[in-house]
Amino acid sequence: MDKNIGCVLMASGLGRRFGGNKLMASFAGGPMIYRVLDATDTPLIAGRVVVTRSGEVAALCRERGLEAVLHELPWRSDTIRLGLEALGDGLDGCLFCACDQPLLARTSVEELCRRFAEEPDCIWRLSYGGEPGSPILFPAGCFAALSALPEGKGGSYVFRSCPERVRLTEASSPWELRDVDTPEDLKELSEHIK
Repeated sequence: MDKNIGCVLMASGLGRRFGGNKLMASFAGGPMIYRVLDATDTPLIAGRVVVTRSGEVAALCRERGLEAVLHELPWRSDTIRLGLEALGDGLDGCLFCACDQPLLARTSVEELCRRFAEEPDCIWRLSYGGEPGSPILFPAGCFAALSALPEGKGGSYVFRSCPERVRLTEASSPWELRDVDTPEDLKELSEHIK
């Protein structure tokens, strides 16, 4: 593998439906965000940055040696732009990973990176049973469009304009794609891993 892949860890959600800072909620013996930090900690990723509106999340990530961008901007498009800016130039691709998918596996992250190395002009999405989800790995050719997203839009705005470039790679379990929006979601995922 000779591709230089960065990773933006998207941790800017306000957790309204959860009723607080869900990324700091206890899951499997630590803050939930630890799970995605561990899943993306692989030699196949050259650099990672956490983009967050939470001082608590930023401090925790910095303690673990990760760069964190703390901001107060409102949109998902802001999170994407700030992450790309922080990673800088020289990347062949960038993985965008939501931090509220605590069952994401490192093997799936690594498979996305390997598949991207084989077809580096494609947009790679993790899926299960053919249903696409996240994370998503974009080639550098998409960075300008990602950095100029309209307010409130995410990466889907970019790949909807070029569906022929989207490729899927299968997760080992549908649980990997599940995100936590409510305390009930967290409880269900916690029960699943027991």
